[in-house]
Amino acid sequence: MDRRTILFVLNTQTSDAEITNAAEAAARDETHLICLLLGQAPALPIYSYGVPPYGGMNIPDNWNETVLIAQNAHKDRVNAIETLLAKSNTSGDVHSALCMPTDIKHEVSRRARVSDEAFLSPTLRDTPDTLREAVAGVLFHSPIGLRLNGSVRQKADRVFVAWNNSTAASAALHAGLPYLKGARDVTVACFDPVMTASQDGQDPGVDVAKWLSHHGCTVTVSQFPSGGREIGNAIQDRAAEFGADLVVMGAYGHARMIQTVLGGTTRTMIEQTELPLLLAH
Repeated sequence: MDRRTILFVLNTQTSDAEITNAAEAAARDETHLICLLLGQAPALPIYSYGVPPYGGMNIPDNWNETVLIAQNAHKDRVNAIETLLAKSNTSGDVHSALCMPTDIKHEVSRRARVSDEAFLSPTLRDTPDTLREAVAGVLFHSPIGLRLNGSVRQKADRVFVAWNNSTAASAALHAGLPYLKGARDVTVACFDPVMTASQDGQDPGVDVAKWLSHHGCTVTVSQFPSGGREIGNAIQDRAAEFGADLVVMGAYGHARMIQTVLGGTTRTMIEQTELPLLLAH
């Protein structure tokens, strides 16, 4: 777990205390911390847009001042974060992205590609558009895992793996391997497995357990019926019963659009705030 690079995505609402805790944890673990401060750029008022050829842009007189105020406030926060990292003697960088929501995923993925893992500050939940785009930036535009809830310094004695025979689940297993190897107990949980050769196999989860055991993990394989309940809710219940410090699972194993519109396991797990979560796609 040492000498890793963690992308810490935050916003102006992220407190000094949370940043300091992250910085101190990074210093203890010899982790390089990349802080990405996200902010939404001021948007032009709707009346500013003309309809050619009948009218052009009608820029408000104070528009430049509005943009400058936002830029300066963002810059001041960057300087404050740099000071907090310096006080903690942390190896880290601070980057700023003041942009429109549709550009957030590109800013996040750019830094995620040179990190080992991404962690999103809980304060991103206050701006759902920002949270959604940041999640997409990591999961769909980078090769690393994404952590939600908990803290930057996540130590997991008991890890709950929600497993199915999918590429997304396998990606999450590989992304979470440092935590799995350091855990005291690991449960590989299969929900409503389809025990055919083309689906989950005759012994779902056993091959995963063998692989993790080779890495020195103490593994238990469990198969659970959902009883018709939503799988995300079933995962939360079983993980809580297990006393999980971390849940590892694949994200968007089905079409993202379907899950975005109709809901799904990934959406349910992202929206919950009780269980620390590691996702990969």
